[in-house]
Amino acid sequence: MKIEEQLLQRSEKKCELCGSEDNLSVYGVPPHTNPTLEECVMVCGKCLAQIEKKESLDSKHWQCLTGSMWSEVPGVQVVSWRMLNRLRQESWAIDNLDMMYLDEATLAWAKATGDHENDSEVKFHMDCNNNVLENGDTVVLIKTLDVKGSSLSAKLGTVVKNIKLVDNNKEQIEGRIEGQLIVILTKYVRKQS
Repeated sequence: MKIEEQLLQRSEKKCELCGSEDNLSVYGVPPHTNPTLEECVMVCGKCLAQIEKKESLDSKHWQCLTGSMWSEVPGVQVVSWRMLNRLRQESWAIDNLDMMYLDEATLAWAKATGDHENDSEVKFHMDCNNNVLENGDTVVLIKTLDVKGSSLSAKLGTVVKNIKLVDNNKEQIEGRIEGQLIVILTKYVRKQS
């Protein structure tokens, strides 16, 4: 039997964190590269997006951890511990962390990614109108930009297709203008709908 089938059976076709039955998928809890059944969790789309920081944390949604943190499944325990740590500005999350117990190996696994040290704030690449930018989006320049180290001048209104987000800088994207790959500040672009 495949891991997904085993997880669906173990979870009774529900998210093992919040109990939702919508948009379920297998989440291999990092840093394991070939996760076993005990290192995987069946999660819904909302939980997954927030775990992977593709969406801001919804503290009301995560109050489900009050129940799921008691799971006997190590993967569920690790994700619960990490998410409670990311929500530690909430008094209920601190209370749950104080009650939660992980054995040494599971605690080491939970700390392995360093995710618990990050706060709940998720920063996104945003255009000049505070629209979230994603890889592959099309944007329009709202200002004429002179490209450093080049004679290229990117004119106001230039359309840049298939942008790429700069991972370590939320204020920068990459895009091709007249065949040249350049870095563009997000405050100078508007997402095209």
